[in-house]
Order: sequence, then C-alpha cells, then structure tokens
Amino acid sequence: MSGSETGFGPAEELVDRFLQVIVLERGLSPNTVSAYMNDIAQAFRDIPGMPSPAPGDLSEWVTGLSLSGLAPRTVRRKISSVKALFRYMLEEGELSEDPCRHLRGPKPGLDLPDHLTVSEAEKLLEAEPGDGPLGLRNRALLELGYGSGLRESELTDLTVDRLDMEEGFVRPLGKGSRERIVPMGEPCMGWMGRYLSEGRPRLARKGSGRTVFLSKSGRRLSRMTIWSVVRRAALRAGVSGRVHPHTLRHSFATHLLAGGADLRVVQELLGHSDIRTTEIYTSVDRTRLSEVVARCHPRGNGR
Repeated sequence: MSGSETGFGPAEELVDRFLQVIVLERGLSPNTVSAYMNDIAQAFRDIPGMPSPAPGDLSEWVTGLSLSGLAPRTVRRKISSVKALFRYMLEEGELSEDPCRHLRGPKPGLDLPDHLTVSEAEKLLEAEPGDGPLGLRNRALLELGYGSGLRESELTDLTVDRLDMEEGFVRPLGKGSRERIVPMGEPCMGWMGRYLSEGRPRLARKGSGRTVFLSKSGRRLSRMTIWSVVRRAALRAGVSGRVHPHTLRHSFATHLLAGGADLRVVQELLGHSDIRTTEIYTSVDRTRLSEVVARCHPRGNGR
C-alpha cells in the first residue's frame, strides 16, 4: 500500500518496521497486529504532527476519545498502541524524548467479561439436542467451547490430529501459534466422539482435509457460523443478554476459579501469555462473592 492509502504518509516505512518488530518479538496474532495498525492509523488521522506530536495535541486526542463514547478499555488500548510506537521510535533514535511521558488515559475500571451462570451454561448446552450431523456438530462445538475454553478461531482452525480422544485432551494453536494442552471433560468427550464417528463423516467432502468442524458443504466453519450456533442456542435456552462464542470461554474461566482452580492453572488452560490478562476473572468471582454475602448474610444490608 502507498502512504496515501494507509494514512501514514512519509512515516509508512517507519510504521511497517514497527509492526514487523512486534510480530517477531511478541508473536502477536494477525488480528492483534491489525488492531495496532488501525489504532495507529487513527492517531495519524486525528493528531497533528504525527509521528512526533506535541504533548498537548496528544492529550486533546485522548480527551476526544473519552468523550466519543468509546469504552475505557478501548481508549486504553488505542493509547497503548501509540505508546508502543513511540517507544520503538525512541529505541531507534527517531525521537529524542517521549511525547507520551505525561499522558494519562481513563482510569482502569472493572471491565468484567460477559459470562454465564452454571445454570445458564447447562441450559444453553442442552438447548442443542444433537439431532443429525449438524446437530451433533453444534453440540460438540458448544461443549468444547465451554468445557475447554477454546477461542472461536481455535474452534474454526482445529484439526483432527489435535484431538486425543483416548486420553481426553485437545491441543489448540492459540495466539502467536502457541500450542497448549487442555483436558476435555467426559460430557465433552462423549459429544465429540459421537460427532467424529456419526456426524463428521456425513459432512466431509473430498476437500475437507483434517478440519474438525465442517459446514454442510464440507468446508471449514466460518466465525460467523460459530456466532450463529451459539446465539441460536442461547435464544432457545432463554438465556438473555449478549451471548457470543467468547462468552463460553469467559464462563469456562470464571467457573473454574469459582470452583477453586489456581489462577496459574487457568492462565495455562486459556493460553494467556500474561497472568494479568487472566486476573480479570478473579475480579468477576470477587464480585459474585460480594453480591452473595450482601444479599444473604445478616450483616450484608440486603444489597
């Protein structure tokens, strides 16, 4: 792309080098790199003097983001992307001082991920009875999403050689092509076994390859199809709110911690490289516990 197409202008080569560095050093996924690029492109459009703006222009940009109605988490992510670019420029000698040194973003709030109660999760799973090859596929997909906490991209990319049905493990490739080993519970193994023996052979075509979850035409499922499967199950189960594939993953982590699982174990099962990413689920559980005490304890004020 030319500088005019990306919006980076003469700094396009600089930004390209930065993106290459974060891919090599951090092993980021294409989606994460795309988010970096989009955030930085927006900064180039909105902040005068990029990539060496005046601190006052940066502060005004942050204020504008906060007033635009974006979630604090999104504003913090955009600031983090721009700060990462400036750090790279400092290391490369492209800047003599950091224009973000006095920049302050919105205070971190408790951005709790969407998650289901145990009862809601059970209703959602049971809303898919597993009739026929597509029904078996959908039930197996839901069981694996909730029972093993896989990301939607890991579900779409999963291949049969990454399933150990004898030992009950799945080996998804996560962000940055990092492999991890996650157990499958007995219900999940049961539905996965039925789908692989009864459902998938009826969906497979010549070009299906080793992909586990197939469409009715034998192709790899799209992410939109997975969204549709989860959403339809939620509607049939009468589960209200915004339910999506990542809700199953969030529920997997939240229910593990509520059951007493160690945070480091949950980090490993989720494939988080940074424990701080996993710690948000401890906040979810603390909130739930506080609500129970407030509602049920004689000194909880009935809140």
